[in-house]
Amino acid sequence: MTSIMTNNSAIAALSTLRSISKDMEDTQNRVSTGYRVSDASDNAAYWSIATTMRSDNKALSTVQDALGLASAKTDTAFTGLNAAIDVVSEIKAKLVAAREPGVDKTKIDSELTELKNQLVSISESASFSGENWLYNDDATANTTVEMVGSFNRSADNTVSVGILEFDTSTSTLVDTNDAANGLLTGDVTVTVPSGTGTTSATYFLVDAGSTTAASGTEIALSASTTAADLDGMISAVDSMLTSMTDSAAVLGATNTRIEMQDNFVADLMDVIDKGIGRLVDADMNEESTKLKALQTQQQLGIQALSIANSNSENILSLFR
Repeated sequence: MTSIMTNNSAIAALSTLRSISKDMEDTQNRVSTGYRVSDASDNAAYWSIATTMRSDNKALSTVQDALGLASAKTDTAFTGLNAAIDVVSEIKAKLVAAREPGVDKTKIDSELTELKNQLVSISESASFSGENWLYNDDATANTTVEMVGSFNRSADNTVSVGILEFDTSTSTLVDTNDAANGLLTGDVTVTVPSGTGTTSATYFLVDAGSTTAASGTEIALSASTTAADLDGMISAVDSMLTSMTDSAAVLGATNTRIEMQDNFVADLMDVIDKGIGRLVDADMNEESTKLKALQTQQQLGIQALSIANSNSENILSLFR
């Protein structure tokens, strides 16, 4: 039956054209945004995962910045501590030289004074972003510092921040409040020969004018300094060197850990980006091919609709 009220062919062609236009709109959106899943309506599950992981990647980016700051702090402390070790080694060598009979001990003491001043200068200068792990001049002693090291998401979606720690009390060289808290200002008790036996003696290297002063004897030379005194001073300085070396080793290991974590976080961010891409990114080769095919289908659909609409006009010839 032919009807001028209802054009079934045109309705079918129009329905097909609407479907093609919708597909074209979706494809053009993918081409323009670069995403196959750009919002929740495209794929709620994938969109939710991608949104969460993008948020985690931003947190990891902040962790990376924090690791850079932590690396700078440990580098600064290690550089200062390493320089101080060289100076203390020089002091040890001067004390050994003073052990030689006939040496002018007062001249060596002048050198020791300048080396001590250099130690204070190194300790005070080893500061980064207001933090100094080698020098303390307030009532609160240096303690364990925390550095952001990671951002973690568990299987139940609980998040936490990982922390790297370093005990700065082990690296404090000079403490102007309580001398006992500094490796160089605090007392070091050693065993020295005394006649046929031994005795103990207590020394400190740097007098920083601490509020609570050390109780031992400052390592300094005079014309009356005995060989036994020198042996005790050398032993005390060697003990300080051991403590400083141990602290520097821990600092170096901490710095290496930070660098490794920084590299891992960078790789992890790349992997997460790739994972998100696999979920939501559009394949531009596929989308461009699909868009070209849909454009052709649209042209054919328009032509089919035009033909269907012209069928009604052909009825007019029956009434001529």
